[in-house]
This record gives sequence, C-alpha cells and structure tokens, in this order.
Amino acid sequence: MSHALLTGVCQPAGMTHFVYIMASRPGGALYVGRSRNLRQHVEAHRAGLSAHTAKYKIRTLVWFEPHEDFETSLRRERSLKRWRRAWKDLLITDLNPQWKDMTHAIP
Repeated sequence: MSHALLTGVCQPAGMTHFVYIMASRPGGALYVGRSRNLRQHVEAHRAGLSAHTAKYKIRTLVWFEPHEDFETSLRRERSLKRWRRAWKDLLITDLNPQWKDMTHAIP
C-alpha cells in the first residue's frame, strides 16, 4: 500500500527519506526508524518523546542512509527490523567503528 493511501498525503518527488539506527551505547539497546526530517526525529528521541528510546536511554544516532522515496525507505526499515542483532552491529561498525554520534553528518 502506498504512503498516499495510508496517509492521504502525496509526497513531492525528490524528498529525501532516511532510515536510521540509534543506540544507547556501543553494543547497547538499539532503535531502528525512518523519517523525512531526521534531525527533528533525533531531537525528539533525545527529549524522551518515544517510550522505547526513553526507557532504554537511546540517544545516539549511530547510522543512517538516505532514500529517494517512502516505499524504498519503508522496505529498508522493515528489513532492518528483521535482521539479527549481530548483522545490525556489523552495519553500524562498518560505517561508524566507534559508534560516535552522527547527527553532524545529516545533510
């Protein structure tokens, strides 16, 4: 089902969607999500507006990737959520070996 059918809103072409992973610490609790406004979502997680990220103190953006459209980002997010933990850790470590915050790298 398309995003427009789910929300009643059509997205302009060329809008970037992000799939991202946040962590409490290296090897700690993870959160996989997606957003059109990644910077705003990261700040919301840090402010404790998500029950899961607040409960587990997930505050650090450790990985993200851009996607051109909603459908692609949705498929990638759902795929990552089904991945084994070790695979997610490798994905993060390949890009960000020290699990440092990557908020500064958001375009």
